[in-house]
Amino acid sequence: MLSRSVRALSGRALAASLRPVAIPVARQISPVIAATARRSYHEKVLDHYSRPRNVGTLDKSDASVGEGLVGAPACGDVMRLHIKVDPETQVISDVRFKTFGCGSAIASSSYLTELVRGMTLEEASKVKNTEIAKELCLPPVKLHCSMLAEDAIKSAINNYYKKNPNAKPTNLGGREQKLEAMAA
Repeated sequence: MLSRSVRALSGRALAASLRPVAIPVARQISPVIAATARRSYHEKVLDHYSRPRNVGTLDKSDASVGEGLVGAPACGDVMRLHIKVDPETQVISDVRFKTFGCGSAIASSSYLTELVRGMTLEEASKVKNTEIAKELCLPPVKLHCSMLAEDAIKSAINNYYKKNPNAKPTNLGGREQKLEAMAA
């Protein structure tokens, strides 16, 4: 008797699963929602997100490569940035990144790689998150993504100097500089 009722119930469940299902309203308007979401980000963010530049890694065991690994605890975004520096000129000759995060974080990382390629370490150390955010037209809630990129380049430069103690250190504008400015 029990097996007959189980078969009957399973038959009804199967029959119910074969019926046409009404598509929820949210799915019917998904192209509209997608178009609205697309409009909420600037074209530059969409471009760098859909076609990120300089994705990958460099050989971090190479003395001319600096690595920066930073994360944003608020949202879970993580960025790894590698810079290859010409030891003679202190110019960034190659740069690669890998970012696990939202579209704004990926776009900020991609834009940063284009920005710092060809810069000296001194110039690259002065890149600010506001410059990245302004160029990509990031909304205020996504400013932490541009901060991630700024922190990554500074971390990569610091790592390069740790590997190359004879290289001329760059003032990265950290806490020490602020204390010196207050004392003066």
